[in-house]
Amino acid sequence: MTPSTTTAVVAHGADDVRVERVAVRSPEPDEAIIAVAYGGICGSDLHYWRHGAVGESILRAPMVLGHEVVGTVARAAADGTGPTVGTRVAVHPATREHTDIRFPRDRPNLSPGVRYLGSAARFPHTEGAFAREVVLPAAMLRELPAGIDLRVAALAEPTAVAWHAVSQAGDLGGKRVLVVGSGPIGALAVAVAARAGAAEIVAVDLHAKPREIATAVGATRTLDAGDTAAIAAVEADVVIESSGNHRGLKSAITGATRGGTVVMVGLLPNGDQPVPIAHAITRELRLVGSFRFNDEIDEVITAIADGSLPVGPIITHTFPVDEVLEALTVAADASVSGKVLLTF
Repeated sequence: MTPSTTTAVVAHGADDVRVERVAVRSPEPDEAIIAVAYGGICGSDLHYWRHGAVGESILRAPMVLGHEVVGTVARAAADGTGPTVGTRVAVHPATREHTDIRFPRDRPNLSPGVRYLGSAARFPHTEGAFAREVVLPAAMLRELPAGIDLRVAALAEPTAVAWHAVSQAGDLGGKRVLVVGSGPIGALAVAVAARAGAAEIVAVDLHAKPREIATAVGATRTLDAGDTAAIAAVEADVVIESSGNHRGLKSAITGATRGGTVVMVGLLPNGDQPVPIAHAITRELRLVGSFRFNDEIDEVITAIADGSLPVGPIITHTFPVDEVLEALTVAADASVSGKVLLTF
């Protein structure tokens, strides 16, 4: 039986996030009801909390937050698609709709027709999944292998973002990698790069805690983000820029070796950015964007389950949903936290 209401985390505007009861809609034949166990707080959730917007995606109505979730199927899709009741699942938060706007068909993450859970990019907004029960298309669900820790599996979605970013650089075997910004995505990129066979991984951050986490998941050494001379001396074959600010991008460009590759996964603010592009030109750097992911989440789940991608140390805090404001505050403080999870 479908519950009529559930407890959810709802953003109403800047500095206005509430835990409240929301209606649970009746599922369509191809939709299942998931009992959510864990939800990871993403940078986008923090932006909706602090600013009521993520870039040009502005809240125009209350919206349930969250897209990094795992849980158990409480009611399977009536049409027989997707996993059965009791199956533990991760969630791929994207759905694809038809669009006439051009994009590479083999890169659906670039389609403007994509909807993402917990996004105000369109109106009506796409509700998120920070709720005790949530109705989702069966096509979004990824069955989790037996034995995988459900808490660690909550990292599947952000790890897929990092996996996609690292893959943008090609083969890392034997290469020197620089990761600028060692928050959750940066630390996950470190772990993915280590699994991919990088010979050396240098992690950069302003704070000691993220550098400590990066070391725990594979960084061979770390640097303070303020030590610009040391960063420039790295001369990395591949740089993963995950800080999301122009100073980090400057460090990424100056820290790359001649002919190197800079993958930009950190989302900078809209508008012009003051970065040393002349340096990139004269060194023939390859600057590559990285946005979300496609089906890499399937490879990520396998790698977490078989132990080849040990990402557990990136989780630093877990809070019950009723303490979401404290959880958001901790998640926003990079000096004390890595990935912060909510429990439902």
